Amino acid sequence: MDTELEQMLADVGPRLRSLRRDRGMTLEALSAATGISVSALSRLESGKRRPTLDLLVPLGRVHRVALDQLVGAPATGDPRVHLTPRRRRNGSVVISLTNYPGRVQVFKQVIGPCTPKLVTHTGYEWLYVLAGDLRLILGEREVLLRPGEVAEFDTSEPHWFGPAGEQPVEILHLFGPQGERAHVRARPKEHATQYHEDC
Repeated sequence: MDTELEQMLADVGPRLRSLRRDRGMTLEALSAATGISVSALSRLESGKRRPTLDLLVPLGRVHRVALDQLVGAPATGDPRVHLTPRRRRNGSVVISLTNYPGRVQVFKQVIGPCTPKLVTHTGYEWLYVLAGDLRLILGEREVLLRPGEVAEFDTSEPHWFGPAGEQPVEILHLFGPQGERAHVRARPKEHATQYHEDC
């Protein structure tokens, strides 16, 4: 095996460890999400186990990272982001507009009607309304945003956002790596229902 390939494979472990830590995931949580044992993940991250496709494919899915990014393959020269819409049961659609984890992530979202469920997590979020009306709940406050309006807020405050009525709302959504971590549910005084922003 040539030196360049050997180095590329050696770099996979530290890259996987960095991805996992950026998302605030434990080895146990990653094991549960991928079906790969904790010991195998630990050996892979420390470089004691060689990366193989059967390990990298599920890890790439969980981290939402392409295989060439996991192995640090040379750039193809094509800077375009290949958009892959993810559809949800209520008609919502999420499209990632950025490729690299561990940085600010940008998504275009079409959010269908859903029940509000407040969440909190570490980080900061920025929302820009493209079409429709967005209902934003921050703690005990509620704000209506129309097309062209922007909101930014600290996500340690209980929050939720979604359509203001029965019609979907289309937004651009930016957040840091902390925004991908598991959400802690919260319940403010005025709103009896819990909610999760991935409605």
